[in-house]
Amino acid sequence: MYIQSRYIASKISMLFGFSVLFLVLAASTIGITETIAGQRESCSNEGEEVKLGNFKCFKCKCQNGFVECEPENCPVIDDCYMLEERPRNGCCQKCKDCFYRGRRFPSGSEWSDPEDSCSTFQCEAGVITETIQECYTPCSKTIPPRPGQCCPTCLRKCILGKGFHSNGKHFAADRCTSCECVNGTSICHRNTCPVLECSPEYQKVNPGDCCPHCPPVAEVRSTCTYHNQTFQNEETWILGPCRSCKCHSGEIRCAQTKCPKVKCRPNEISITPEGQCCTRCVESAGICTVFGDPHYKTFDGKHFSFQGSCKYQLAADCHDHTFAIRVTNDGRLKNSTTRTRTVTLKIRGIRVNLGQKFRVKVNGSRVSVPFNLKSILKIDQSAEAIFLTTEIGLQIEWDGRSFLQIQVPPTYKNKLCGLCGNFNGISRDDLTSREGINCSDAKIWKFANSWKVGGQKTCNKRRLIRPQTCKIHSQLSLCSPLLESTTFGGCDSHINPHNYYEACKQDMCDCASQTCYCESFAAYAHECGRLGVSVPNWRRITNCQFEPTHNKNQDHSATMKKTLHKTEEKQQSERLRKKQRRPDFFTRHVPKALLIPKHQERTPPPLQ
Repeated sequence: MYIQSRYIASKISMLFGFSVLFLVLAASTIGITETIAGQRESCSNEGEEVKLGNFKCFKCKCQNGFVECEPENCPVIDDCYMLEERPRNGCCQKCKDCFYRGRRFPSGSEWSDPEDSCSTFQCEAGVITETIQECYTPCSKTIPPRPGQCCPTCLRKCILGKGFHSNGKHFAADRCTSCECVNGTSICHRNTCPVLECSPEYQKVNPGDCCPHCPPVAEVRSTCTYHNQTFQNEETWILGPCRSCKCHSGEIRCAQTKCPKVKCRPNEISITPEGQCCTRCVESAGICTVFGDPHYKTFDGKHFSFQGSCKYQLAADCHDHTFAIRVTNDGRLKNSTTRTRTVTLKIRGIRVNLGQKFRVKVNGSRVSVPFNLKSILKIDQSAEAIFLTTEIGLQIEWDGRSFLQIQVPPTYKNKLCGLCGNFNGISRDDLTSREGINCSDAKIWKFANSWKVGGQKTCNKRRLIRPQTCKIHSQLSLCSPLLESTTFGGCDSHINPHNYYEACKQDMCDCASQTCYCESFAAYAHECGRLGVSVPNWRRITNCQFEPTHNKNQDHSATMKKTLHKTEEKQQSERLRKKQRRPDFFTRHVPKALLIPKHQERTPPPLQ
């Protein structure tokens, strides 16, 4: 019997301020007496452990915005037919203990009777089984059992296996072992056989010998054939990352590598290195995302919103100063909204500027994409975004509107600073100002303004004030597809859409184009794709059709050629008109009455 205690999420919420949802755990199979049920709840401190008060059977942590919990590892009780009514540790169920002469013995334990050494006892799920040992003594002269022993001992006699040997006798235990009985002790010597290279079916043992031997090489096959390919004796070949074979005396022997199960932590990803068999966990890259009316997700997973309209340090290497990324925020059509207007990267004395509509500048000059600068950086472009990669592993994705993603390798852990945080694996301290002060959520402006660069001249508006309440409640329904699992291919089971839904509602409260919800959708779909979720055509489903942004850099050359061609045509026409207006010699000096017009069909006279 067992007792299952169920704690409903509403009670947990009243006690601890949050609620979680887990599958009901079967106590009969894993031995857990507590069950946590309720609604799956959000969390903000990515990667941190979540305490559940007095609950001891679960370990919980914040992962991808959800509180994820796992039960404690309890002993297996599948074969137990009697359980304790109430486990003493309050967590794992266990088989029923046994009581014998005032003592408690756990299930599975064995002990002997202190008054009778021939009696042993075993406890199995509350049932005690007594075993009485019977003695067999093949000698006539014995001594009484020693304390704690059951059977008498032969006096100066040797017993080995089933044989009884007198003192001083030599005997063979097997063909490789010779023994002698000395004062009741069997002293044996055993020959050790060498390891043979030939397979067991070729090994032979001569009569009277202890060890086998290999036949001459001429009698042993020295090659193997596999898929019409011949391999020499002892040659090894690879069938794949996890399997290899060897030719051994004409026999093909193959081995399959068995990989252990791998479960990665929130800040790790599982990879299978090229040419290797087993998957292993490695630290994941740091990713910072900016989207909409700017909403930020830091390298460590902290979400916040900030509508400043100046230039800010987004991310920089504050340890070795290898790179710095700055963003300039610009106002939209309304006074209470902003957007990311330009992105500037500084690396190795080079400045790259990514602007609206895919405009790209390098050191102040417009360039066409794709663009390569030796091995330092490379810029490519798709229909929806510009991709910048660098030699240090830094990557930037920019959609030419408002979506921006920064990716840095794990080598930059604990080295970064700016609006994207410090990349130390802890989201709780991501709002650390330039002065080193860890700000609360209520002081976002103080934190963000500390990372302002360029002075007041880079600001194009006074501080924006968000409306306290949304005046257009009907437009908030446009954000609801984020909460519909099918719209984004069930991605809500991998990452919590709550933060993106709140960002969408905030944008729609003061939206300039009435399609601001699409920016939160795009950021969420991008994150789902990064986690390996197959996302359907969400743009068609949500009426967020993508409008290609033409790259004027790419069209610049064609435009210049077209303009030059028109200029040349115009100049040629002007020269022709001037020539037609200019009179020739006869028109200027010969009277018109003496001029005979040329007949169109007149044949000129022959030359004399």
